[in-house]
Amino acid sequence: MTIPTINKNIQDYKNQLLTHSLYEKVKTIEDLHCFLENHIYAVWDFMSLLKALQNKLTCTTTPWLPVGNPEVRYLINEIVVAEETDLALDGSRQSHFEMYQDAMQQCGANTEEINAFLENVKATQNIFVSIKQSNLHPNVKEFLEFTFRVIEEGKSHEIAAAFTFGREDLIPSMFTEILKNFQVNFPETDLSKLIYYFERHIELDADEHGPMAMQMISELCGTNETKWKEVEEVSMRALEKRIGLWDAIKEQITQKELELI
Repeated sequence: MTIPTINKNIQDYKNQLLTHSLYEKVKTIEDLHCFLENHIYAVWDFMSLLKALQNKLTCTTTPWLPVGNPEVRYLINEIVVAEETDLALDGSRQSHFEMYQDAMQQCGANTEEINAFLENVKATQNIFVSIKQSNLHPNVKEFLEFTFRVIEEGKSHEIAAAFTFGREDLIPSMFTEILKNFQVNFPETDLSKLIYYFERHIELDADEHGPMAMQMISELCGTNETKWKEVEEVSMRALEKRIGLWDAIKEQITQKELELI
C-alpha cells in the first residue's frame, strides 16, 4: 500500500468534511463563538498527538540515546518547533493552541470552559476521567476519547496516521473554506488573530507539515503491509470522529437558532 492508495480510500470521508453544511451555518458572531469554543479541543488534542509522536520517535529522557530513524526524528522535531513555538501576529513566540486562545479572546469567544477542562486534567491526572466528567457534547467527548486511546494504545505509525490523515493533511483545505465565510460574514469584527492563525496553518501545513507528515508515515511503514493497513483503519476512524465533531457544532448552532425563534 502507498500514500496515494490511502488517500483514494479515505477520499469519501474527506469530501464529507470539505463539503460539510457546518460551514454555511456560521453566519453570526455567536455562531463563530460556538465553532471556536468546540474546535479549541481539537486544537489542543492535536498538540497531544504531536508530543506523543515526539516521545515515541525521539529521545525525550535522560540519559540521551539515539532513538529510531534520524530522518523521522528530524521530521517530527521540525513540526514540533513550529507547532509549539511559532511566531504569533505580534512577533512573539506561542504554541498554536495559545495563538488560538488569544484569537478567541480577541473576538469575544469564551475560553473559560477549555481552561477549566485543562485544570481538571491536571487535577485528575487522567484524561479519560476528565473527559467523562466534562459537560462537552457527546461527539466532542468521543473525538477526544479516540485521540487519547490512539495515544495510549497505538503504535507510532497509528498515532502518525491520526496526526497526518486526520489532521495535517486536511487543515489547509478545511480552513480555507472557513476563512471564506469569516471574511464575508464578520467584516465589523476584529478577527485579525484568528485569520492569521488560519492563514499560518494553510501556509505551514500545505507547504511544509503536510508533506513532512506524509514522509514520516512512509518512513514508519516502509514495506510492511500490516502497518499500512493499520494506518488506513486509524485514518478512517479519525476522519469519522472529525465529522462527528463538525456534526456536534452544527447541532449546537441549530439549537441556539431554535431558541431564538
